[in-house]
Amino acid sequence: MKPSDKRQVRFERLVKTWTKDVFRYAFWLCGDQHIAEELVQETFTRVWKYLDQLSDDNAAKSWLFTIVKRENARRYERYCPEIETLDHDQIAANGDYDTSTEAFVLRQALAKLPDEYREPLILQVIAGYSIKEIALQMDLSTGAVMTRVHRARQKLRDTLQGTENK
Repeated sequence: MKPSDKRQVRFERLVKTWTKDVFRYAFWLCGDQHIAEELVQETFTRVWKYLDQLSDDNAAKSWLFTIVKRENARRYERYCPEIETLDHDQIAANGDYDTSTEAFVLRQALAKLPDEYREPLILQVIAGYSIKEIALQMDLSTGAVMTRVHRARQKLRDTLQGTENK
């Protein structure tokens, strides 16, 4: 097998394995299905370009999430997006979006969390990262990540129980 064929196979394996997770994270970052799809495309374009820099395929998820996060940041460098509301019916039609009342209340509570607490919690709960992986990705100590995740859970609990600011 030629080196270019091996590269193609490796790339296709990454795309097949991680597209759904990359999309979920992109959607969480931007809150818009179409922008999330664009972020996924831009991410995998960069993956193709820099695939040789990924020395360990076991680190692919973290690498991909870092690329998505940077691509999302680049969006803000290029233009200032208008605030749009989510079309919950369209997202629900895809089958991956929970439209229950409980899910809505949870999303609202998550939205109230400061970014410094929400991001590590989402990375742990939705993306499945360990505290150590989150610390590396966010350039924090593991203790700081543990504190932020704990505080995020506590603030979420308080919000959901209606005891915030009491």
